Amino acid sequence: MPPRTSHPDMPFGPLGSTGEMVSALGLGGWHLSLKHVTEDLAIRIVRSAIDAGITFMDNSWDYNGGQSEIRMGKALRDGYRDEVFLMTKIDGRSKAEASRQLDESLRRLQTDRIDLVQHHEVIRFEDPDRIFDPEGANAALMEARRAGKIRYIGFTGHKDPHIHLRMLEVAEEHGYHFDTVQMPLNVMDAHYRSFEKLVVPEAVEQSIGVLGMKPMANGIILKSKTVSPIECLHYAMSLPTSVVITGIDSMEVLQQAVEAARTFEPLSESAKAALLARTAQAASHGTFEPYKTSSIFDGTATHPDWLGQEPEHLRSLMPA
Repeated sequence: MPPRTSHPDMPFGPLGSTGEMVSALGLGGWHLSLKHVTEDLAIRIVRSAIDAGITFMDNSWDYNGGQSEIRMGKALRDGYRDEVFLMTKIDGRSKAEASRQLDESLRRLQTDRIDLVQHHEVIRFEDPDRIFDPEGANAALMEARRAGKIRYIGFTGHKDPHIHLRMLEVAEEHGYHFDTVQMPLNVMDAHYRSFEKLVVPEAVEQSIGVLGMKPMANGIILKSKTVSPIECLHYAMSLPTSVVITGIDSMEVLQQAVEAARTFEPLSESAKAALLARTAQAASHGTFEPYKTSSIFDGTATHPDWLGQEPEHLRSLMPA
């Protein structure tokens, strides 16, 4: 059964060239297992979001030690799984580690197929080469797709737009076309190492579905006192995005997101320019985008073992 593709209070649009229709807002999985979010509340948030028209579900193998996937799996019982487009991410760069993480995600999410799996945290210039190595993670995902475990493949990253461009370049060298690409898109990004300016046009040119994340950077952007939550969401939704993924950790924040969707009209160029003018000074040095300027958001920097081993043919080149 295909996921829901329309709702009176939620815009829907195409996911790149996949033929899928997805909700303009997506539910971020990381927030579902924060310390103040109980399991019952997480399940209520997911199901209420689906009832409100949010069908795109974001998650990752590494979120909160797997608890975010486990909670989402429980929330998607009782018929909810068939109403959503389910996405998760894996960190493994080796084929073996990527396969292991994917199978674990399938178990946690209590499903026999995941609609979209993305290579997570492509934040180093060597990541694309590791992923597309014959012993690399993309080989694992392609095998999983042939086996019916997953439907589409993409990648994510939050560090530098040039690394995204390198990933697209290496994919092209291997004759590969990604279905999606996920990146930070917000009122600050446009001013500093901008994914909006460098990566979005390339993704649109290649008909790759654009997944925007960090529209408020986990609330950090709001601390600049330059924009409101609704303005943040409307700005990101006005870009050429298929989905804008937003973190939701309370029913109040869910209602805020639903209201943003219900009232959404694409911003005019002058309205976007006005928002960017208000944020220009605060955004100029990346102060409110610490995922670009520090390792605080880099899970694989703290846990390099999640990446798996380097390819054997490269390790064999090293002296004994």
